[in-house]
Amino acid sequence: MCRVVAYYRVSTEAQGRSGLGLEAQQQAVRSLCEGRGWQVIAEHKEIESGKRADRPALAEALRHAKVTGAVLVVAKLDRLSRSVSFLSALQDSGASFIAADMPEANELTVHIMAAVAQAERKAIGKRTQEALAAAKARGMKLGNPNGAAALRRAGKGNKDALKVIREGADGYAQELAPIIAEIRATVGTSLPVIAQALNERLIQTRRGGQWYPSSVRNLLARLPEAA
Repeated sequence: MCRVVAYYRVSTEAQGRSGLGLEAQQQAVRSLCEGRGWQVIAEHKEIESGKRADRPALAEALRHAKVTGAVLVVAKLDRLSRSVSFLSALQDSGASFIAADMPEANELTVHIMAAVAQAERKAIGKRTQEALAAAKARGMKLGNPNGAAALRRAGKGNKDALKVIREGADGYAQELAPIIAEIRATVGTSLPVIAQALNERLIQTRRGGQWYPSSVRNLLARLPEAA
C-alpha cells in the first residue's frame, strides 16, 4: 500500500480561520487516496504565501515523507508553489509528490521544466566548446600540461565519491535527529528500543530498509549531540 503525507496550504489568515479552504483540500486529497487505496499517515497544514520558499510546515511534510518512504500529496499543484525554480529544486531533492487535481500530469510537468533547464545547459556546453575551439585556432594552449597525473595528485575520484556518500548520510541523520530525541525522551534510550520505535513510526533507513540496533548505533555515531 502506498503511504501518503498530505500537505495543505492557504494564503491568508482568514482562509485558515474559516477552514473552508483547508477542508476543500482535505476532501480532494482524501478522495484521491481512498479511490486508490492509499494510506494517509500524516497531514501538515500551513498558512503562507505560495511565493515564499521558507515554509516550515512544507519542510516538515517533505522530511516526514522522505524518512517514511511516503509520497507527498497536495490538492492542487499551486498549493506547493507557482515558482518554476522552487518546483525544480523540489524535484532535485528527490521527493515524490502528486497533485490530486492532475495526478497523471504532475510528474510530467516537472520533468518538462527540468528538460528545459537541461536544454539550456547543453546550449551553454556547445557555446563553451566553440569558444575553446576558437581559442585553440588562435594558438592558445589549452588543458592541463600535467595531464592525468595532476588529477591523481589532487586526490580526485574515489575520495570525492566517498565524501558525497558521507555527506548524504550525515544529512539524513540530521533529518532524523528530532525524531530520535523524541523517542529517547518518551520511550527509551537503548538501541533495540529506538530501532523498534523507528519501525513502528514507519521511519525507513537511508536505503529504505528496517532499523536494527546496529543501524541505530551507526546513526547515533553521526549525531554527536545524541551520544
